[in-house]
Amino acid sequence: MQIGLYSFAENTPDPLNGGMLQSPADRLKDLLEEIELAEQVGLDFYGLGEHHRADFVASSPVTILAAAAARTKSIRLSTAVTVLSSEDPIRTYQQFSTLDLISNGRAEIMAGRGSFIESFPLFGYELADYDDLFEEKLAQLLEIRKGGAVQWPGSQHTKPIPGIEIFPKALQDPVPLWIAVGGTPNSVARAAYYGLPLMIAIIGGSPRQFQPFTELYRRTGDKSGHDSRTLPIGIGSHGFIAENSQDALNIAFPAHHEAMSRIGRERGWPPTTRAQFEAGAAPQGAYFVGSPQQVIDKILMQHEWFKHDRFGLQLTVGTLPHDKVMKAIELLGTVVKPAVNKALGGTPVARALAN
Repeated sequence: MQIGLYSFAENTPDPLNGGMLQSPADRLKDLLEEIELAEQVGLDFYGLGEHHRADFVASSPVTILAAAAARTKSIRLSTAVTVLSSEDPIRTYQQFSTLDLISNGRAEIMAGRGSFIESFPLFGYELADYDDLFEEKLAQLLEIRKGGAVQWPGSQHTKPIPGIEIFPKALQDPVPLWIAVGGTPNSVARAAYYGLPLMIAIIGGSPRQFQPFTELYRRTGDKSGHDSRTLPIGIGSHGFIAENSQDALNIAFPAHHEAMSRIGRERGWPPTTRAQFEAGAAPQGAYFVGSPQQVIDKILMQHEWFKHDRFGLQLTVGTLPHDKVMKAIELLGTVVKPAVNKALGGTPVARALAN
């Protein structure tokens, strides 16, 4: 199994450090150190989410990933996600092709519709077109990704491309493209229809309820002419790792509470509680918060349900002390990942991960 990290580059007051708020420059410095360490301890990928808000500093993830590419050699560099609905697919392809060249073939696109809406008014799009924008721009990006002179007729949300070749060319042919979903059946089926790798975000509730979506994905893939055995599935979840479970809970909860309660106020949700957080960290819950062994056990239990090829952990839900995050990265790479792969018998990741 591929195991890695993803982040939204949060920059909020740190509740464990006197409410300190970093400068954006210092937050990005820490983020690049986290990516460097992730590679050093053997993690497979790092994803960075696009957001256009004051509490995140990754409005231009590919720029940050390019800086990380110059400081690393092997770790794969992805978004988590690129909000394709409000992006220009031509520029998206060019940016990731450039990242692929800088990183010597380690770039990945992870496209999604996005769970935040700030990019829509910012770039002049209507929320009423939320799904149509993604569908049309994904189709255009796939056409561009094929290479050669691009013939695109244009439609409601895209302009025609009259037989123009798009440059630069990436080292990978094609640049890997994942589809990220939150569990909407139509989104799952769309990824399967195109034969694209699927990343499912499970950040609450009962994870096993997502098992029908993995079955839908493989079933739809087969019906669409793809071999479901080569269609990769990833799971992305919130979590935190410390030497023991109590430390993990105590470190992670204040930041998680602040971040999720703040977002909850915007969306009409009640504040999170410690009891809810601990329930989520229980074996059947959605959060991977605990000791290395607890995280290992939960990854393996979910693998029995999903048979997934990739696991991504978001350690920083809210702002946490940098030294605690670095220790969690170390534990994920040096303890969790080897144990998981040993338990799975070194099962190779599906070849389609590179497509």
